[in-house]
Amino acid sequence: MATTRASAARCSSIIALLLLLALAGTSSAQLSTGFYSKSCPGVFNAVKSVMQSAIAKEKRMGASILRLFFHDCFVQGCDASLLLDDTSGFQGEKMATPNNGSVRGFEVIDAIKSAVEKACPSVVSCADILAIAARDSVVILGGPSWDVKVGRRDSTTASFSGANNNIPPPTSGLANLTSLFAAQGLSQKDMVALSGAHTIGLARCTNFRAHVYNETNIDGAFAKTKQSGCPSTSGSGDNNLAPLDLQTPTVFENNYYKNLVSKKGLLHSDQELFNGGATDAQVQSYVGSQSTFFQDFVAGMIKMGDIMPLTGSSGQIRKNCRRVN
Repeated sequence: MATTRASAARCSSIIALLLLLALAGTSSAQLSTGFYSKSCPGVFNAVKSVMQSAIAKEKRMGASILRLFFHDCFVQGCDASLLLDDTSGFQGEKMATPNNGSVRGFEVIDAIKSAVEKACPSVVSCADILAIAARDSVVILGGPSWDVKVGRRDSTTASFSGANNNIPPPTSGLANLTSLFAAQGLSQKDMVALSGAHTIGLARCTNFRAHVYNETNIDGAFAKTKQSGCPSTSGSGDNNLAPLDLQTPTVFENNYYKNLVSKKGLLHSDQELFNGGATDAQVQSYVGSQSTFFQDFVAGMIKMGDIMPLTGSSGQIRKNCRRVN
């Protein structure tokens, strides 16, 4: 009798464990590259067409869209919560410290949504549009391509506190960067590879001022050059821009890592990746092999795109990316 009871208990424990595992894998398992193959086969071309026009108009836009995706995924998953505007009764994420006056490209996402809605009304989520647009940005600027998994739905909520707490600030040390990425299920290796997104784009003086004026792990001549466009006094020239990759800020390649080895990382958090610590060897490997960087970057992007997506009947398909239906 006792043996039977023990077997039954063991059996129910195994079933419970299997159910838990099934639930844990449900969300990302429901994402697939062919999710829209019948319901909206033209979605990828529609997104690409708008992104090509936007980047032709302003090369920086590719980096801006890629950053939108990163800042979205790090706050309650890749659910387009970042795209929601504040209203009198709703606090979004756009005014949180890492985003305020910094994230941009929302009008490009609006244009893509409009084009996609014309082709397939109420079918494709804003979260998926952002994931596809981020991939297209990398490809258009010369980087690697990958098949984007889709099937995400859009949130009806946002998290102002999540945006303030989850997104790594430019003052982060290696330990903080590693732990903030780990909190999203991303490894230190993913973190170093995804930081390579800084091979494109620009940063504001307020985010690199302390590094170029007060720190020693920076090439002296490089620091002086950056100081000329970024006054030392806080509040003066805060929004002046400098390229994150001083050589080719509109081409996606491995120069970012070459700059780090030369102590020419623009942000404190950039230079932390090559500063006598655990990630130095990985940076060196990307200097030696752009294809290794591309391979690891793609793996990191796919993994990041899998962070807590809303699927099935969760969330909604927003008609307008800036507000809930």
